[in-house]
Order: sequence, then structure tokens, then C-alpha cells
Amino acid sequence: MKTNVAGSPPKTLLSLKDISMYFTGLKAVDALSFDIHEGEIVGLIGPNGAGKTTVFNCITQFYKSYEGNILFTSRAGETVDLRDIPVTGVIDQGIARTFQNVELVPDLSVLDNVLVGAHSQFKTGLIHHILRFPALKEEKRLKEKAIRLLDFLNLLPIKDFYAGGQPYGVRKKIEIARALMSEPRLIILDEPAAGLNDSETDELETIVHRIRDVFKATVLLIEHDMGFVMNICDRVCAINFGRFLAMDTPENIQKHPDVQEAYLGKDD
Repeated sequence: MKTNVAGSPPKTLLSLKDISMYFTGLKAVDALSFDIHEGEIVGLIGPNGAGKTTVFNCITQFYKSYEGNILFTSRAGETVDLRDIPVTGVIDQGIARTFQNVELVPDLSVLDNVLVGAHSQFKTGLIHHILRFPALKEEKRLKEKAIRLLDFLNLLPIKDFYAGGQPYGVRKKIEIARALMSEPRLIILDEPAAGLNDSETDELETIVHRIRDVFKATVLLIEHDMGFVMNICDRVCAINFGRFLAMDTPENIQKHPDVQEAYLGKDD
């Protein structure tokens, strides 16, 4: 277990406690529990159908009918039960995510797609927007922030191009920039390396580390590219059929007999 500079145990940012989720009688997640510490990069792995995306949808409150509790340390430093937070309010607590299938507005520019991620940060109301002056100042601040993020991800030269015309790997980076606009404490990446070539995957490894180091965001990701997971994660949580198998360092996870059986089958 990692310790901070003072030698004390790491702080828990997200805690799943006995999470179960059913779909028409099928148990997609089965009494799953694990913790994520502040400043970690954590991978959630498992074979197809293991329940990984269901777990993400429970954390982000796309699904509300799960059993158990999901606790998160909010921006205010308070421990909140995410079930009490509406799905539209999860981002305000400090959680942002990307999706398996890139969700951009194709007819908007790259810059405008990133600005969509700032919707929760507008402080001025309707009257202020009518009067325009405070609103213009706020829009300028958010636009400058979006431009810095595009520069961070080497996307600034295409900021005025339509998002829909960009290559798949570029669209994935745009979605990451949009998620970072909300200044998340936890960023959840759903298969970020899927569909990327080798050079794009290498670049993504650098991006994920820089997200943690520069933006001080904790990272939770699902990924089938085991090389990518093992290269960047501090710890890996393995599940199968919605059940917890193990959570450990990448090196130890690769050696774990239950994880090997889930991926390779049992040797009779």
C-alpha cells in the first residue's frame, strides 16, 4: 500500500461497498467491494461480460437501482453517498467520465465540444446573461481554460475544425479534454485505448500519467489492452461475472491464479 510523504496511509477517494446490480433477474454485479485512493491510477479489468461498464454506470449514477453503497469524497471534502446525488449532479461532486463509444457533437468545433464540459461551472444566471457583461467575462475565462486543455493534449491547431471530421484517436482526446473541463477529482475512462494504433496508445499512456500529475486527478479506467493497463496502473482490480477476484499491483495481478483462470480458463 502506498503512503504519503508523512508516512500515513493513503486517503480513500471512492469506496464501493457490496454493490450488486440486476438486469431482469441476471446479476451483472455481485456484492462487489473495493476502494480507490487519492492520486492513484486504477484499472478495472475482466473478460467480456464481467460487469465492468455496469460498475462505471453505478458509480456515475446512470444506474440507481443497485444494492450497496458507493461513497465518494466530494470537492468540499465531505463523504457523500452517490445514490443521494442525481446523475446530473455527479459532475459537481468531482467525477467526470468518457465513454466506450465517443460521445461528441460532430457539427460543433473541437473547441466548442470541449466547452460543453464546462456547463456545470457557469455561475451567472439568466439575468446576467441578458446583461451580458458578467457572462462575457465568464465565457472568456472558460474559453481560455479550454484552449489550455487543447494545448495540453496537442489539439490546439484543430480547435476550429469540426469534431466529427477528426480521426478516431483525436476524437478520444477531445472527449478527455471535455472531461477535464470540469476539474474532476476522479476521471473515469471507459476503454480509452480501444481502436488506437501503437503510437496513439503510447501517447495515451503519457496523457493519463500527466492527468494524474498535472491535474491532480485520480484515474479509474476499463481497458482490454493488458499491456496498456500494466504499464500505467498503480493497482488493478480484476472481476469476473460481476464478482471480485483480486486487487493488487499489476505484477501481482498477472500472477494471481483466479485472474489467470478467468482469462485463460482452468487447466484440466
